[in-house]
Amino acid sequence: MNRPITLKQVAAVGVTAAALIPVLVASGQPLTAAPTAQSQGRYLPKSKLTIQSAKLVDLNRNLVALPLHKGDFHGTPVWFIITDASDFGLAHDLDVNYAPKLANMAIGCPACVQEVTLTTPPGNKFNDAVVNFAGIPDFSPMRSLTAGPTGFPPAAAQPGGVGDAHYSPFIRIQGSTVVYNAPIVATGPGPFDVTHHSNTEDRVLNVDLAAEKVDMLFVRGFDSGQPILYLSTEASDPGAATIERSTYVPLLNNAPFMGGDDFLGSARERIFVFANGQTGANNPQAQGLAHVILDGHNGEDASVDNEGLMSALRNGGDSLNTQGDFPTLDDPRHANAYSPLWDAQVGVWTPDAIAKGLNKRQNDENQILRLAVAGLITGPNGAPYGSAGFVINCPVIAFTNNRPTEDLVPNPLSK
Repeated sequence: MNRPITLKQVAAVGVTAAALIPVLVASGQPLTAAPTAQSQGRYLPKSKLTIQSAKLVDLNRNLVALPLHKGDFHGTPVWFIITDASDFGLAHDLDVNYAPKLANMAIGCPACVQEVTLTTPPGNKFNDAVVNFAGIPDFSPMRSLTAGPTGFPPAAAQPGGVGDAHYSPFIRIQGSTVVYNAPIVATGPGPFDVTHHSNTEDRVLNVDLAAEKVDMLFVRGFDSGQPILYLSTEASDPGAATIERSTYVPLLNNAPFMGGDDFLGSARERIFVFANGQTGANNPQAQGLAHVILDGHNGEDASVDNEGLMSALRNGGDSLNTQGDFPTLDDPRHANAYSPLWDAQVGVWTPDAIAKGLNKRQNDENQILRLAVAGLITGPNGAPYGSAGFVINCPVIAFTNNRPTEDLVPNPLSK
């Protein structure tokens, strides 16, 4: 359950900052180093992918190659990927993530699900039908980010893509009830700008129409103590969209519902982000928004030729956020609670936690909740810890070491 944590709850569970100190020290942090291409091999095996339709995951070039699908917007070609589906059978038919919570996406927000139609190409023998979209992103703005004095918050931020009033990556084909996660990643007939991204999303590294694939820059993070990989394609906050290299889609802020996790009618799952984690390019405890801005070359364009950025991300320079439920968890109740729409929980380490050296890299949601209960992290500006009020579309791709199976510690808020 995902409610702001109160002092009453702290007393109820009996967890104090003093009690947590030996636990954190004994945990042997960091358990959280992300494997490099050198330690894992360049390409992940299929057995570690959650999206089985992925053509490859290249740890050296920080990319996942995904099938590319053709769409149309009033005569203009658009190009999209499919990462999740709300129906078990259709998710497995397409070899994408099963995300049943997506069935709730239109509750209280009809525009959060874009209704599309299909057109079968003339002479089609064995291929996709063309998806006709009602709304699309505009990728022509130039993404820009200027670091603030401490990295985060940035001094200036402008997303490189903005959805129009009708664009949502979550689509439902007219006549069906199934909701798919189908982000548009490029527009127009090509050629495609994969350096400055004037007609592609900011994570697009290559578009190959002949091979019907797109290479996307992935994000490194954690779930249940294990390093994982995921995409970031849309966000409902312009600052978050800029940092995430994703498309700004404000209407998604109305998706059901803020603070929702495993509540009735929720389409969201939790993602845990640190605003003021440790920084430093060679710091094994570095994590969070200040870190990715200062140490992850976040102000630069993503391209395969930007070796400084690629090297930084390969070596721990990503934001390294921690996600909640994951498709590979042993308990089906948690595996099926996965959603690609993540309700951002932005944590701020308190001065006391920093002074005591407890602001270490975290890799498990329940460990983070224990820190919040103990008063070691708060929301921004000292607010109660919980939903920060925006969402990010982050479909998971793979795990790079061991399969996430269960949380490392019990949930301190469970009854």
